[in-house]
Amino acid sequence: MRKIIVVALGGNAIKQADEAGTAEEQRRNVAITCRQLVSMLRYGHRLVITHGNGPQAGNLLIQQEAGAAEVPPQPLDIVGAMTQGQIGYMFQQTMQNMLWQEKMPLPVVSIVNQVLVSEDDPDYKDPSKPVGPFYTEEEAARIKKERPDYVIKEVKPKSVARRFRRVVASPDPIRNIEYVAIRRMVEGGMVVIASGGGGIPVVYDAEDNLRGTAAVIDKDKAGERLAEVVGADIFLILTDVDAARVHFGTPQEKAVRTVTLSEMRKLHAEGHFKAGSMGPKVLACMRFIEWGGQCAIITSLDKAVSALIGTAGTRVVPDPVAE
Repeated sequence: MRKIIVVALGGNAIKQADEAGTAEEQRRNVAITCRQLVSMLRYGHRLVITHGNGPQAGNLLIQQEAGAAEVPPQPLDIVGAMTQGQIGYMFQQTMQNMLWQEKMPLPVVSIVNQVLVSEDDPDYKDPSKPVGPFYTEEEAARIKKERPDYVIKEVKPKSVARRFRRVVASPDPIRNIEYVAIRRMVEGGMVVIASGGGGIPVVYDAEDNLRGTAAVIDKDKAGERLAEVVGADIFLILTDVDAARVHFGTPQEKAVRTVTLSEMRKLHAEGHFKAGSMGPKVLACMRFIEWGGQCAIITSLDKAVSALIGTAGTRVVPDPVAE
């Protein structure tokens, strides 16, 4: 049966940790990823793709600071828009080429996509999401003087010279602004690339106009909101591990396979999934099932198709209906 699948791609789908991030490297990784995505389309499924942008946004922020004397740096929301365009272009072109080769001329479109957040979100009071380059203590003090609006924190041990970094808020996503257009494109049979990097974070001002805000939204949480508005059946998170694990890093470590929503809530409450890594993915999966999704999956890129047929990954499913 044909399904609507929202796929949230991790950073390794675009740039590997040991790579410099050249255009050639990123295109190669995108091609590997797109082969997996095209294989899903062979089964007749409809596909919506979202992706991270951490390495690309970080590199762009470094370039902006290095060239600040010649070209004015752009704010974080515009950096998000720029990387959405960059990554969306790579996926859009690669998918188009592969689909034509496979004699499946489906339309592929990537959009610049805003996501609504609230400035009352508690993360604005104590931001913790690192962005951009690392600084020495002297560099951090200078930048803080030049940019008093920046929040800079010590994020590495004192033994490390470059241990300071700018941090920004990572508010919870509320709503995808362009959801009507996205939904219509999906209903029309298009492959849609949207909400890249968690979406461009925006708020409503006093006149009810949208404006960008200095924040970074978690891509998996934003991907779940996207899955809701397109009426997805399956929410598939592809990351660098094949499954979520309990008792991680201990002799009792064990992969989580198929669990009900109630079972996953219990594991989450027990603290098995760290806030900075697997935690947001598990939370996004639970939200999707709470909303009414059929299945939420966490697995690695190479196991994507196997996970869809139930032979790999962590699968979260609804609780059985009491008779």
